[in-house]
Amino acid sequence: MKEKLILDVDTGIDDAIGILLAVKSKKFDILGITTVNGNVSLDQATINTCKILDLLNSNSIPVVKGASTPLLREPFFEHRIHGEDGLGGALKDTDVTHPVSDGFAPDFLINSILSFPGEVTLVFTGPLTNLALAIKKCPQITKHVKEVIFMGGVVKGGGNVTPTSEFNSYVDPEAVKIVLHAGFQSLTQVGLDVTRQALLTKDHIKLLSDKKIADYIDQSTSDYQQKYNARYGVHACAMHDPLAVAIALNKELVQTEWHYVDIETRSELCDGQLVCDFQNRLNKQANLLVSLEVDNEAFFKMFIDILNGHFEERE
Repeated sequence: MKEKLILDVDTGIDDAIGILLAVKSKKFDILGITTVNGNVSLDQATINTCKILDLLNSNSIPVVKGASTPLLREPFFEHRIHGEDGLGGALKDTDVTHPVSDGFAPDFLINSILSFPGEVTLVFTGPLTNLALAIKKCPQITKHVKEVIFMGGVVKGGGNVTPTSEFNSYVDPEAVKIVLHAGFQSLTQVGLDVTRQALLTKDHIKLLSDKKIADYIDQSTSDYQQKYNARYGVHACAMHDPLAVAIALNKELVQTEWHYVDIETRSELCDGQLVCDFQNRLNKQANLLVSLEVDNEAFFKMFIDILNGHFEERE
């Protein structure tokens, strides 16, 4: 049986590639894709999600809209990296045909988890607002979800919005705090520490045999790669969100450790910073499985195999 999965996205460039990876893997029963304010507005993230599902001809996957703002803060968009439309200008002239389902994402999360206790994996590639709202409404979901994987934060290294904070955690740190302290039995963090090790280059794109997908990825990441090169001296696109999806497919791609982790929410300079107690100075029980290293070669082999349609055959 396929593993039941819900993706929660703020669909920008890398979220979209994560959706491609999840759908093309054919390893998941995708119960739905929920959207949230983050890289772009809620409405734009929803449109972008529908565009990617149209690209894949995946008309049966429900798309459910969620929170339009962070819990307490004003929205903070990342148009500088993802473009005004969130997809780097790709698919800008494409009409959307995929329907948006009725409902509210936090309720969809709750109902799905309680309908399939112990079976649902949640992968979050945007701010954790929808999950925090679901926890506040129905705290018992933490005991019934199979696992939660989220892309967010950085525990070793600098941020990508402030010197200390990663975008998703910076946008809604109060939501992250709720999630960290909710009592999940399996909660995995995928941060900039590891996603910056997984860099998509033009050479990887050339290995993709599906011209439609290859052209889309090439176009959507083009400006991103130029900006990444200007800052880091490498012409590439960091695979932040696809790596979170990949971990749901294969846990062995990353090296992880359990630690106690909290997040700063009341700092003049460091709001959104994840603080990982590597030395157990606080003497608190570990609450997060922290990703520290990634097998980059294995990740990209799997990534290319899946997008080329060979993953099922190899498995």
